[in-house]
Parts: sequence; structure tokens; C-alpha cells
Amino acid sequence: MKPFRTLATFKKILLLLTLPVLSACGIVQGVQPWERGVLARPEMTFEGDQLDAAFVEHTYSSKEGAAGGAGVGGGGCGCN
Repeated sequence: MKPFRTLATFKKILLLLTLPVLSACGIVQGVQPWERGVLARPEMTFEGDQLDAAFVEHTYSSKEGAAGGAGVGGGGCGCN
């Protein structure tokens, strides 16, 4: 006996399972004005430690053989 006899029943079950997940995405609220001060603190950034970020940038540019290039644009030989 097959667990899903037809593709239509599989689609119905998949739809019933994904609807609660998708409806939960609509509940997300924005950031309130009084919460923005906490989110603007330096330790909330991706590069919280400036010295560590400079070291990582130096290591990356030394390995890549070019200055800069830490942005999103890409480049390099792709052998990393």
C-alpha cells in the first residue's frame, strides 16, 4: 500500500503543512522606535571589534593578492 496514492493528495497535504508556516511570517512586527537605540550599539554590528575586522581584512587582501575586495562584488581567481 502506497503512502500517497496520487499526486493530488500529496499536494493537499503539502499545502496544509505549509500554510501555518507561511501565516506565521505575516505576524512579524517592525522595530519600535525605543528599540532602535539598542540595535544601534556598536556590539550589534557584524564587525563589532574594529581591530578584529581590520585583521580579517588584512588577511583577506594578503591571500587574494589585491587591495580591498571585501565587498559583495566578487572577483579573484576563485581558488579559495
